[in-house]
Amino acid sequence: MERKVALITGVTGQDGSYLSEFLLDKGYEVHGIIRRSSVDYRERIAHLEGKQNFHLHFGDLGDSMSLVKVVGKVRPTEIYNLAAQSHVQVSFDSPEFTADVDATGVLRVLEAVRACGLEKECRIYQASTSELYGKVEEVPQNENTPFHPYSPYAVAKLYGFWIVKEYREAYDMFCCSGILFNHESERRGETFVTRKITLAAARISQGLQDKLYLGNLDSLRDWGYAKDYVECMWLILQNKKAEDFVIATGVQHSVREFVDYAFKHAGIQLEFRGEGLNEVGVCVGVTGNTNPELVGKTLVAVSEDFYRPTDVVNLWGDPTKARAKLGWNPSKTSFEDLVKIMVESDMAKVAAEGAAAKVRTNLAEYLEKGIVK
Repeated sequence: MERKVALITGVTGQDGSYLSEFLLDKGYEVHGIIRRSSVDYRERIAHLEGKQNFHLHFGDLGDSMSLVKVVGKVRPTEIYNLAAQSHVQVSFDSPEFTADVDATGVLRVLEAVRACGLEKECRIYQASTSELYGKVEEVPQNENTPFHPYSPYAVAKLYGFWIVKEYREAYDMFCCSGILFNHESERRGETFVTRKITLAAARISQGLQDKLYLGNLDSLRDWGYAKDYVECMWLILQNKKAEDFVIATGVQHSVREFVDYAFKHAGIQLEFRGEGLNEVGVCVGVTGNTNPELVGKTLVAVSEDFYRPTDVVNLWGDPTKARAKLGWNPSKTSFEDLVKIMVESDMAKVAAEGAAAKVRTNLAEYLEKGIVK
């Protein structure tokens, strides 16, 4: 039987958790790299720990020796490098850290494979990004569209893209990049704008938040479901030839549309009024159990604080190559269904948090009154 061993960096993230599930279902032995930290972020993979073919190792993209040790021990047949400082706004605040992880970190992975003598045995997938196109030069963007990175994150990721291409040509290694357009899920980090929106919609509808503040509502993105995208990552490494692929839906929406759908699924109908920094989203109707007192209130507002020093406003991917060469279907989950999945998950999460908070409050009152000891 063919040996199938995958090593995933960034295994605790949104994509890493979905990819782990996908590969385990395919019969892989899956190994993940996690960082030593004072805070343990394993909630996305907690349900996988203890499974026979799922293993975790300590390592860091900033530490080449740790990568060499893990690669040498596991001797993977496939590596998926998903680890990164992946927040665009954070990259403006921490550009040096972003460069070390997102640029040099890719080089360290490639060199670890070479140091362990696995360059002919191990296939490598690099998680690249649509942010490479940055200040967009053509719409939609495909594998031949010129790059114009527009943030420290994008510049670092561009190095990662080119060093993978260089090692493919210089050393005949099977290494390639998936140029991932925005892909979201109920496991998305809470600091990302889509999750910020769905959580706010849930909290506002349940009376736990007053208003949502956002940046540029006109920004256009190609949003897909992360659970669908990990299949394309795997297909890229099953291809006969090492090539780079755009991973996208081919459908574009604005941040405003995302907000509108999210609030609608949370039982709130919005009407957007004004322009630019003065634009607001006003509640004009509610459904279900949503508080009718929200009608007439401004629930969404624009804040200059959330504008980036340089903003990418028009990302739109063309998945034609992935569809034709890999047989990948980018339309499994529609934009509307994606937003619905995220909102329903966050509605349940917020309800559970609210119930737990109520229990704590009641207990504190009982203790104070001496009802319980």
